[in-house]
Amino acid sequence: MNSQTHNPSMALTGEPPKSLSTGQKMATLLGMAGLGILLLAMFNVNFPNQTLWLIVSLSAISIGTLWFSWDAYSQKLPGIKNDGVWFKSISSRGFWAWVVGLALTGFYIVLYFYPEYLGLVSGGENRGVMALFDPLSKLLSGNPASQWFVYGTLYTVAILIFGAKFLWKYRHSRYQRLRTFSVMFFQLAFAFTIPELMARLNGHKILDGGSLPYYDLKNVWPLNYYNFESYRIKGFLSSGDIGLALLIFGILSIFVITPILTYKYGKRWYCSWVCGCGALAETAGDSFRQLSDKSTFAWKVERWVVHSVVVFVTLMTTAVIYSYLGTDTSKYWLTKSTFLIGVAVLLTLVFGWVMLFKRDQLQKDAQYGAIGYFVIIMALIGFHFFSGDGQVFLFKSETLRKSYSFLIGSIFSGVIGTGFYPIFGSRVWCRFGCPMAAILGFQQRLFSRFRITTNGGQCISCGNCSTYCEMGIDVRAYAQKGENIVRASCVGCGICSSVCPRGVLKLENGPLKGRIDSNQVLLGNDVDLMALVNQK
Repeated sequence: MNSQTHNPSMALTGEPPKSLSTGQKMATLLGMAGLGILLLAMFNVNFPNQTLWLIVSLSAISIGTLWFSWDAYSQKLPGIKNDGVWFKSISSRGFWAWVVGLALTGFYIVLYFYPEYLGLVSGGENRGVMALFDPLSKLLSGNPASQWFVYGTLYTVAILIFGAKFLWKYRHSRYQRLRTFSVMFFQLAFAFTIPELMARLNGHKILDGGSLPYYDLKNVWPLNYYNFESYRIKGFLSSGDIGLALLIFGILSIFVITPILTYKYGKRWYCSWVCGCGALAETAGDSFRQLSDKSTFAWKVERWVVHSVVVFVTLMTTAVIYSYLGTDTSKYWLTKSTFLIGVAVLLTLVFGWVMLFKRDQLQKDAQYGAIGYFVIIMALIGFHFFSGDGQVFLFKSETLRKSYSFLIGSIFSGVIGTGFYPIFGSRVWCRFGCPMAAILGFQQRLFSRFRITTNGGQCISCGNCSTYCEMGIDVRAYAQKGENIVRASCVGCGICSSVCPRGVLKLENGPLKGRIDSNQVLLGNDVDLMALVNQK
């Protein structure tokens, strides 16, 4: 036997990944050089040609990442490529994972609460990183860069370059390719480019000197929790027909568009095909999806937290709208009392329908729903009796708005949700904190046609599906029993199907009528095929 090819290892779990190739080392060096330029700008290094240095920085980061991905995946055969993730420090909560997690968390804290350290100057010329991004911001919107423009640019670049990495890695799956192209397109066009161009059109002759509200067209309430605040409503109404159309579109998105799409395709149409948070989780966060907690305790915490978030966002939105409505019925038909009654009636109808027709499907979640409904109704009664002008209970409406923005919009979705990818997994925000995902999950569980079907007879219990489920679902437990997966938390990313070596899992929207019961096949029972054929 040739000693050079003989491998004495008898390990069944594979081997630690080999060291980086020369190409990967060069790519890492190039990407770090691009990041180095941004870090120097943070320390107020004055670059003489800001446009050139911004192009150099973003190009170096992008080319380095793409080069590394190409070197890692292009020479491999199409198929599952998650080997070695538990041997790498960055993807197994090791030292480098904590370094990256703390660095990202620190960046988010500075971005949200101390933008002046990034060089933001109110009423003057920007410095540091802000000044570096000024030329691009002025090109798109005509305005100097803000911390949100800098963040939006880096966010979009991350989704595009890591999206390319994702495409190489999962190129064997047509579903993953289409889904990734979709999130890349929606982030680049709807979340980044179009809102900036809308800002540039303000005061333009096309608008006859009018203005357009800054609007991310793919953001639906309650993700855009600020959409129904007084300043936003005034902005919509002062923008003429276009602003009114955007306001109507925002309302239709909640009550018409979202339920219809969720019925047909499940919550995946948004969470895995459109949403920017999901886009970053799927692309830049792909290396950390295996870190999601699959324990029963995590599932219990998830259910309590998600139901609490839905109650919280409903009450905050109701309180903010209630605070600027009037009481004079001769001026406006929508008064404080009318609004509260409308909210109570709508919630009662939904709750009553669920309890009458869907209680068995929800099981224990019905109890959480009942508690949440009771809390909201009691709070609405409190709004009516204990609120005054500009106040809800003892709090000013502005305080409530800032509290919600701070807790949900900043701390949970940004600092924890994204900053701790390497520690908690890539979908911690979507799983525990996103009110949009929670509401879509409620709709998915109740009336959606979407589900993941399983063929238990072919399952070999390898556990790939459960390991790489970023929402913490024990997919294998369903597959072993041949049960369809209909979970409120499932975002339909399809990775469980893509990493299954036996083709056990399939994402579907079609009817169940006329199908062979896989449980009967699994149990070895006779299946009357003629009974299925003769069904009318």
